[in-house]
Amino acid sequence: MPRPGLSDYLAGETDRFVSDLSPYLPQELIGGSIPHVAGMEEEAVWNAASQACGTEKVHYTYTIEDGKCWYLASPSAVFASNPDSWCPLAAALPGNSEYWDRETVYLYEQEGLASALRWDPDTGRMQVFLGAARTLLPRIQSMDANFVTVNPDVADIVPWQNKMLNTEKLSRAAAKVLLYVGVGLTLIIFSFLVFQYFLTNFVKRDLEKVKEETQRTSQKLMIQAYDALQSDTIKHMVRIQELLDELKTIDGTLVKYEVNGKSVNWEVLIPPAYGQGIGTIKGKVQPGIEPDGRVRLKGTR
Repeated sequence: MPRPGLSDYLAGETDRFVSDLSPYLPQELIGGSIPHVAGMEEEAVWNAASQACGTEKVHYTYTIEDGKCWYLASPSAVFASNPDSWCPLAAALPGNSEYWDRETVYLYEQEGLASALRWDPDTGRMQVFLGAARTLLPRIQSMDANFVTVNPDVADIVPWQNKMLNTEKLSRAAAKVLLYVGVGLTLIIFSFLVFQYFLTNFVKRDLEKVKEETQRTSQKLMIQAYDALQSDTIKHMVRIQELLDELKTIDGTLVKYEVNGKSVNWEVLIPPAYGQGIGTIKGKVQPGIEPDGRVRLKGTR
């Protein structure tokens, strides 16, 4: 009995899957065989069936034996009134439950319509006959062969396959998987944000230690600020700004400005062309060239 496949589970359509198929003999039925190419069975059978039926919308079923794919097919439009059905003659394909050998002719009749499946003894090709029971059966039974009538109540059900329906089902399954993945990622991110919120607002911290360190630092800064106001801070700030303004015009860099009591020492990097200084930047050029190609100038004013 047919069972839901992986795509049915992924698409969430197992409740819509019909396993109890009813036997139905389509009014158009073709059959044949093609060479078996591993991994290409579905595509090869569909191509052969669509060419034989003259439409891409086909129902087909196949088996693999002796290096060949043996198939039956019918236009999908034939199943408009019997969508949940199967063809009992498919049970006689090589490898299925009703198959005995290629010398046997397999028959199935339903509502005045009869079908037969046989192998040509000369060419070995599979042949499918379909027509009115009153004309087809006497013709078939006149052949010198063994006959087996397929009983749909005993035979294993062989469901039809449809490429387009399978593709649509896979598309729905992929869309549903992507939806679930998106929802899962959203929940994970939301959970992480909630965790961060609780971690930030409810974890107990050692605030006393932080408070003492803050007060100590504040007091130190206040003392340093008071000492700076009592010194020549403003004068030195003006001088630093003056140096920076002049260095800017010649692509220079102030790298050191040190105050020791009443004395001042500063160092700048300037292009070699201004080695003697410029404006108020006067000092002594140090030996050597810096890695960036400039020279170091030391001054005390």
